[in-house]
Amino acid sequence: MTITAAGADGSARSTLDKAAHENFPVAPGFLPRAWRHDLMAVYGYARLVDDIGDGDRPPGGADAVLLGLDPEQAADRLTMLDALETDLRRVFRTRTGETPRHPLLRDLVPAVRRAGLTPEPFRDLINANRLDQRVSRYADQDQLLGYCKLSANPVGRLVLAVTGSESPERVRRSDAVCTALQLIEHLQDVAEDLARDRIYLPAADMRRFSVTEADLAAPTANASVRALVAVQTARARTLLDEGAPLVGSVRGRLRLLLAGFVGGGRAAARAITKARYDVLAGPPKPTRAGLLYAAGTTLRRGA
Repeated sequence: MTITAAGADGSARSTLDKAAHENFPVAPGFLPRAWRHDLMAVYGYARLVDDIGDGDRPPGGADAVLLGLDPEQAADRLTMLDALETDLRRVFRTRTGETPRHPLLRDLVPAVRRAGLTPEPFRDLINANRLDQRVSRYADQDQLLGYCKLSANPVGRLVLAVTGSESPERVRRSDAVCTALQLIEHLQDVAEDLARDRIYLPAADMRRFSVTEADLAAPTANASVRALVAVQTARARTLLDEGAPLVGSVRGRLRLLLAGFVGGGRAAARAITKARYDVLAGPPKPTRAGLLYAAGTTLRRGA
């Protein structure tokens, strides 16, 4: 199977277009052009990894071919993730003449060079999706947070690296924000995740609130499910508050971007609360006005 340049670019574009549906701004226009390019490259890579791990890539096996596999191997997610990691190594070997196969990884090369990015956060995202192929239930909150360390925190660390604003304290605050955003996304997607035979709610808390998997498969949430979701929402809010001083630690347009991340999380948590914690009737999503208000409030307070 031959993939034309137009076909490869179309696959990449369909991935990048998903940025418009995130809870937070990915690369808003007020940022410097170099930052926007690099952040979109990081987003495209992260989205590609997640889509492969979820089996959400376009049919036909184009991504498998781009990664040097046969089209029929596209359904083997672990094989696809292995091929993706091989292509990731090429991103960091371009000075020796190697070129990544996939267009979304080729887009990473300028960002890696400009910002001096390292392979570790990119590999962590692949490992999170490998974990998704082996683990579908989480025993307790600590185990779930361990997953978030791989699946979410690397993205925040990459944002700090791209913008040249890393420090140990900022990384710590960023990790708290990213974990909170991941927990909130898990709550919004309970029904969707269950359809994939995954539950990102701690089993210990499910037992504590007498929540069964059958309860999560219902069209609306009962009182027990709502109580569990309320506890998880409160945990996410606590993490957001812990990480929010990251906003006040920077200045200029980066401060505005980070306020958008934190505000997006707060607005999403508020939407879950407004839905009375019924995340099964449909993913509670914040309104644009709610997003702007939360981001503006976070920006003014710096936390």
